[in-house]
Parts: sequence; C-alpha cells; structure tokens
Amino acid sequence: MNISILGCGWLGLPLAKRLIEAGHVIHGSTTSRDKLSALRAEGIVPYEIQLFEEGVQGDISSFLGNSEILIIDIPPGLRKDPKVNFVAKINRLKSYIEKSGVEKVLFVSATSVFKDRNDLPTYTEKDAPNGTAENAKQLIETEELLKASEKFETSILRFGGLLGPGRHPVNYLAGKSELKDPEGPVNLIHLDDCIGIIEAIIEKEAWGEIFHGVYPEHPTRKEYYSRKAKEKGMAVMSFDEDSESKGKKINSLNLNEVLGYEFKSSIY
Repeated sequence: MNISILGCGWLGLPLAKRLIEAGHVIHGSTTSRDKLSALRAEGIVPYEIQLFEEGVQGDISSFLGNSEILIIDIPPGLRKDPKVNFVAKINRLKSYIEKSGVEKVLFVSATSVFKDRNDLPTYTEKDAPNGTAENAKQLIETEELLKASEKFETSILRFGGLLGPGRHPVNYLAGKSELKDPEGPVNLIHLDDCIGIIEAIIEKEAWGEIFHGVYPEHPTRKEYYSRKAKEKGMAVMSFDEDSESKGKKINSLNLNEVLGYEFKSSIY
C-alpha cells in the first residue's frame, strides 16, 4: 500500500523503515529541509511539511497523494509554546485529507488524555477521556475531530511513556530530589512494540477503533525508576513520601481482543 507518515521523528522514521521492508511505499514528512536527504536515503519519498493554525506549508496534496493510509505522529507542542492551538492545526490538515484519496487515518495520541487521581484508577479503551490539562483537552478534541469525519475512518492509538534507543524517562529523573507520586504506577512502552502495534493495525485493518499502547506491568514510580537508575549507574533519585501519590493504570484491552497482539519488549 501507499502510506503517508506525518512526522518522521523518533518513532516515525523507524516505523517508515519497517513498513518499507514489508513492501509498502512510504511518503514521509519532516519540518526540517536538512532531513530530506536522510529520509530519501532510507527509501522514503520525502516532504517538508509544517502545520500552522492558519494553514499548511508544503506540498501537502502530493504528500497525501495516492496514499490509502495516513499516520499522524506529531506532538501538540504545548511544552514549547503553551499558546499553540493543536486542534486548529489538525483541522487545517483534515480539510486536505478529505480532499485526498486517504481512506484510513491513524492518529497517535497519548494516555495523558486520562486524569491522574489519588485512588489510582485503571482506564481501558472503554473509558471516556477525562483529562483537564490543556495538552489533554487538545488531544481529546483532536481525537473527536478526526473521528467525526465522514470522508475517512480513524483509529486512535494512545501510547504511554516511550522507551527505546536514546530515550528513557530515568535519564531525566536520575539524581533529582523530592519527586512526586512515588506510589503512582508507570505506564510505559518500548519503541519495538509501538511499531509492532501499528503494523498489526494495518495488517488487521483495525479501523474505527481505539487502542492503548502500554506494557501490561505497572510497578510504582519509586520502585521502577530507582531500579533503573541503579542498573544504569546513575545517581538514585529521592521521592516525596509525605504527600499522597496520584496516578493511573492504563489497560490495553483492545490490543489482545481486537489485534491479538502480544508484547515483544519488556520495560525492564
């Protein structure tokens, strides 16, 4: 198939390479002109595309081209700019998708659409998102915006914290003190499984679905990050033991029930 990947970054690039190995033709986007040659060297048809609230910069029509599937894998960007209107950007993109031949959309969202609470609830794909932070509210609205289209069918894939080459949350936590929520459960997933789940969605044609991508074990933040810091020879962090912990567990029921997917890589 022809597949377009909007966002060939930490996840999108290895995903593109895997899909090419499987025989698909991949159009991949980057916001940096300097990266176009690197994408081309991997066998990706490269495009420089940027989304703005006012419109889309780049040859978006050719990028979508004859693709049957579009994978949207770009972060909202609110950490860099809290005033960003991610929903408006995706709404601009949506108008181009609806004019193209794209029939299926996979939107990579996040488990942050669910609220952390003191009672440490467990959320499944059947639970309605209840996050109140600005990032969560914009992701929830974006999910609904895409699902509402009558021109294409959308599946939502909510990943937990990402692990993989050069990326692990402990790298940012090591040596810090008074970290919050020591009893909060972790919700993590390895890059290999991120790619494996997306491949399974495409192969099984699992469209119009919601999936959670989180490894099925949920040790506490204190237990897990203290252990990983020691394993990596990093300075062990300390936690605020006096305040009540908040958190949540994310259950990935649909991975098994809809895809029959089994995790390949442990978070340990």
